Order: sequence, then structure tokens, then C-alpha cells
Amino acid sequence: MPQTVGYAPGVYDLFHVGHLNILRHARSHCDYLVAGVVSDEMATLAKGRPPVIPLVERLEIVRSIRHVDAAFVETVPDKLQTWQQVRFDVLFKGDDWRGTPKGERLERDFATVGVRIVYFPYTVHTSSTQLRAALDALSADSSRNHLTENATQNST
Repeated sequence: MPQTVGYAPGVYDLFHVGHLNILRHARSHCDYLVAGVVSDEMATLAKGRPPVIPLVERLEIVRSIRHVDAAFVETVPDKLQTWQQVRFDVLFKGDDWRGTPKGERLERDFATVGVRIVYFPYTVHTSSTQLRAALDALSADSSRNHLTENATQNST
């Protein structure tokens, strides 16, 4: 009986429970799960800023998750090119892609090679974007506090 190979791409920056949920759900829908970890360069192109965590560390984190059988570094924006290298049967995405132009294009493109797209619930209360914003806010507060402390010390 042939194995079903699943593919779960992501940046996986600031790894959180939403990432774990996608990987756990994906693994339950295939026999062999490959996690695609987007390169720093591709993440910067897609999101307009580089990941906080460097690729080699993100790759090691994802590779170490028990639900993941293999990790693959994504270096091209075209998922069909990635498919040519990995040869998966099912592509997993968060349901924030469902019904969007990008999601519909993904579905059309992969229908041509017989790959199913399976959507999983997006973890709304936790995202890398929210975590990054919180880190940025903490950093800004820290900088302001540091400037205030220096100003106070210099005036005495």
C-alpha cells in the first residue's frame, strides 16, 4: 500500500502552539510528514522582514518535533517547484488561506499534479506576527527606559 506523503510549509519563526497544531494535525492526515521550512531570504521576500530566528535554528526546532518525519528547506517561491523535489501527495495550510486569491491559485496549480490541499484551523490567539509585535513593544519600552535613566543620570 503506497504511503501518503504530506507537506506542511511555513516560516516557523518564534515557534508557538499554532505551529505545533498545524504539524500535529498534518501528521494525523498522512503517513509521512515533511515540514517545509522557508529560508531566511524567502521569508524576507514574503513577509517584508527577516525571521527573528535564523534558518538553521528553525530547521533544528522543526526537525525535532515528533510529528515531523523530515524537514526540507524551501528556497523558491513556487510551491510546484518544491513539489518536484519533495513529491508530496497532500499540502497542508492554515485556513486563513482558504478562499483567498493565493489559496485558490495554490488549489488550481496543485490540481494539475494530483495534490490535495487540506486546510486546518488557524490559531487566531497566537501568531508569530503577534509575538514579534510584543517583542518590538518590549524592546521599545526598554529603549525608552534606558534613555530616561541616562537623562536622569546626566542631569544629576
